[in-house]
Amino acid sequence: MPTEQTTYDAIVIGSGISGGWAAKELCELGLKTLVLERGRDVEHIKDYPTATMDPWEFKHRGQMTLEYLKENPYISKAAGLGEECAHFFIKDKDHPYIQEKPFEWIRGYQVGGKSLTWGRACQRWSEFEFTNPAKFGYGIEWPIGYTDVAPWYSHVEKFIGVCGNKDGIEAMPDGEFLPPFDMNAVQSHLSRSIKQNYPDRHLVHARWAHLTQPNQIHLDQGRAKCHARNECMRGCPFGGYFSSNSSTLPWAKRTGNLTIRPFSVVHSIIYDEQKGKASGVRVIDANTKKVTEFSAKIVFVNASALNTNLVLLNSTSNRFPNGLGNDNGLLGKYVAFQNYRASITATVDGFADSYYFGRNPTELILANYTNLHRHEKDYFGGFTTFMGAYRPNHPDVVPGNEIGGEYKDALTEPGNWRLYMYMQGETVPKASNHVRLSKDQKDQWGIPLLITSVEYDDNDERMIQDFLKQSREMLEKAGCKNIETNENKQAPGLDIHEMGGCRMGKDPATSLLNEHNQLHHCKNVFVTDGACMTSTGNQSPSILYMALTARAANFAADELKKGNL
Repeated sequence: MPTEQTTYDAIVIGSGISGGWAAKELCELGLKTLVLERGRDVEHIKDYPTATMDPWEFKHRGQMTLEYLKENPYISKAAGLGEECAHFFIKDKDHPYIQEKPFEWIRGYQVGGKSLTWGRACQRWSEFEFTNPAKFGYGIEWPIGYTDVAPWYSHVEKFIGVCGNKDGIEAMPDGEFLPPFDMNAVQSHLSRSIKQNYPDRHLVHARWAHLTQPNQIHLDQGRAKCHARNECMRGCPFGGYFSSNSSTLPWAKRTGNLTIRPFSVVHSIIYDEQKGKASGVRVIDANTKKVTEFSAKIVFVNASALNTNLVLLNSTSNRFPNGLGNDNGLLGKYVAFQNYRASITATVDGFADSYYFGRNPTELILANYTNLHRHEKDYFGGFTTFMGAYRPNHPDVVPGNEIGGEYKDALTEPGNWRLYMYMQGETVPKASNHVRLSKDQKDQWGIPLLITSVEYDDNDERMIQDFLKQSREMLEKAGCKNIETNENKQAPGLDIHEMGGCRMGKDPATSLLNEHNQLHHCKNVFVTDGACMTSTGNQSPSILYMALTARAANFAADELKKGNL
């Protein structure tokens, strides 16, 4: 049996959205790269077992059993989880953690990570999101701004394929877009109404990682046009939406420089005291528990925000007794998330002669319109609003009358129009919102359990109330009826946009990473997933992680060639 190679130019911890991008860039730049994934292997197309199944082929018609729900009280709350995609999510008992305060940690451990099940929204951050936290006093200054990231946004958008429309909105910059899906009749009506009544508000096509009209670069990846099936979380055999599995990892593999090692639980990053930098990564085989140490010149940590914090906190040495790069004691602190607690629904009369084709996998977005040029509200930050409209494939009937021939015949006709809006709100990073390692409880691989201590605050409550108030007013002016507001009071975590703990900044006294996503005190370790975030913004963050990763990987490769790492 051949001896396993243990020395590489670069190691990437994690194979999800940012890890896949690190692998692609580093491999293209000529670096022999090892990608470590703690979960199983998932190969594009081959390992999407439910991708083309019909609803009646599922034993429970897509629903999870009561036994599963009882055994998995946290993961079963994940948005979109069902019988058709549960295999892309962990089971609670297999990966324990400690909730000091309620936090429902949603995870998917396999090659590709949560890129197989992500929401696919790809709005660019605006300059407001980079500058307003420091400007208005609810965060530290980012070491970079929009102009630093803009070319890398373009780099990523062109490769992954993002559909949208150039709208010229200051709070949601334009990018490199494929044509968007069409608005349906009610979406168009609401967009016009908002524009008429609120000239500074824009309900437009959101930006989504779907190939509406593939370009050659997408065809070269072996991907094809999105079929508008809206069954994305099963894994798309056409590659119609972006995932690491369909795009970045196969692209990296073509270079001949990629090695993917599944079932590799990262214990820690090894620090060389004499050289003053990281020398590699200590890995525990998920199945055999065998420990292997891999060496590399640079390490990218892309394990997903909270796991990245766990790995860094567990990477102790004489030089760093409290975690790698943690001289200021801030590692694991200022963990934040996005606020999804509020939504609103309504009905709309008319438009009975209008319908739509396919199952559009995208929604509209109402770009943030609060606290932009000035702090004008009684809360900090802003929110974007996602919006959809649809006709249910069933009639409006009195409960209890769902039986008989007339009811069955009516099922062939669409019901009346309904719409929904929900918020994605910025939250304020606070030192008290943190994660840390347990001193006495460990997992099955002997790694300390992560303790989560994260909660909402009054700022979040005030933002929720303003969202509900403003949204109701907009719907009323659009002539909507049966308007109902909802505040689900869910625990943090279910937004699946956890960020921070290893934030970027200009000052090593108040941050862990510099403007290139390097640890201030360990220059050959880069963190480019959600852990690096200085603040949360209100746009969906995944494409920013991708852009920051591509930017940092190119910087790292250049520094390596110069002999600076």
